[in-house]
Amino acid sequence: MAEKLVIVGAGVAGVNAATKLIDNGFPGENITIVDMGKDPYLRPYSEVMTGFLGAGGWSDGKLTYHTAIGGHMAKYCGEEKAMELFDEVINNFKRFHPKPEEVQCSDPQAEPDFIKPYFGLRLFPVWHVGTDYLHEIGKNWYNFLVDNGVKFHWETKVTDIWFDKNQLMADNGSNPYFLYYDRLMFAVGKSGIDFGKNLADQYELPTEPKPVQIGVRFEAPQKHFQKLIDISYDFKLYRKYEDKGVSLRSFCTNNNAAYVAVEETYGDHSYNGHAKKDEAFRNDMTNFGILMEVQGIEKPFEWSRDVVKKLQIDGTGLYYSPTRKPSTTSEGENVSAIQIDTLHKITKSMQPYFMYVYDFIEDMKKVFPTLKDDWGIYVPEVKYLSPEPLVDYTNLALTKYSNVHFVGDALSARGITVSGAQGTYVADYILNIFSSKN
Repeated sequence: MAEKLVIVGAGVAGVNAATKLIDNGFPGENITIVDMGKDPYLRPYSEVMTGFLGAGGWSDGKLTYHTAIGGHMAKYCGEEKAMELFDEVINNFKRFHPKPEEVQCSDPQAEPDFIKPYFGLRLFPVWHVGTDYLHEIGKNWYNFLVDNGVKFHWETKVTDIWFDKNQLMADNGSNPYFLYYDRLMFAVGKSGIDFGKNLADQYELPTEPKPVQIGVRFEAPQKHFQKLIDISYDFKLYRKYEDKGVSLRSFCTNNNAAYVAVEETYGDHSYNGHAKKDEAFRNDMTNFGILMEVQGIEKPFEWSRDVVKKLQIDGTGLYYSPTRKPSTTSEGENVSAIQIDTLHKITKSMQPYFMYVYDFIEDMKKVFPTLKDDWGIYVPEVKYLSPEPLVDYTNLALTKYSNVHFVGDALSARGITVSGAQGTYVADYILNIFSSKN
């Protein structure tokens, strides 16, 4: 007999887990998924963080194909198994894609010498799905799960969990109610990190603190970076200031049809980037995050939120450029940002750390000499990371509560592929239990 599984969060981790279970005979009617957002038919483009497929499903759909980035899958299950799980996640995106033949892998090999005097460079194979296709994938994937009996509770928050009673409290805004489970998968994304943190405090769960990740979204005409883009679509520049406990990396590069996107988390503006595949949206722009990882902050989550609030004017983020105006969205509207004439507010709010971002940009101008002042930054870009619960590697479950699994951003995974792989990994464990009982 199958257990009753409740998944908190309809993001990439939870959805891949449910799919793996159904594909292998686990009854879909025993799976309940709770999410604060909406299904893919009702979810507007502006709601980036919550809803079916989560932030990963409303992104540009870059699926990084390597264990060295995004989390600890190889640590959990070994290199070979981790890559098998990545294959399963990528194949799911192809499976529900309206044009799967268009999903291709960029596999860079050569590391160019012109980068080396100024930056380190990391090159990884990447499958690029595209923002425009992700919305269609979401609908097809959702239909599959519903048709197989999975129950979804949309626009519903989980307000309390009682691990010792296998029970949680759900609230849809009008009628709080209990849900009971045999097994729980905690698969909240970045918008549920504060709840996960409070849960860890309440139950005195052992956790590993995670560093601050904050910076800017950089945008410029693609032509300035073309010689590097020709080598790698999603290039990753990095540098470290080890004596200062600070490292920087470029993150989530978007090209061709590249648009800056607004994310709203905890009521605050943050920025990310999207890229569409359809040539009709081509704008020949490039954008990527420049993120700092700062060690040694006593309360990184609280510190990050405080900095983000300082970088807002009436709840909206900032835009600075020596020469350019804010870009437009794919719908033709200006990206929501307050344009400022000097870096003073940014520098003041992010002291003493903004100097590292500024130096990063100044050195990019040396590596890409045509860039000069033809660029702009959207501020802030922030990646909230929860304290990572210490789990059993065999099933990503709590030691004290072996039927409670943490996956995705709730386990500090970063990226679509790793989040989906963690969900699939736990699904494998559940299937072993299911098969032993049947």
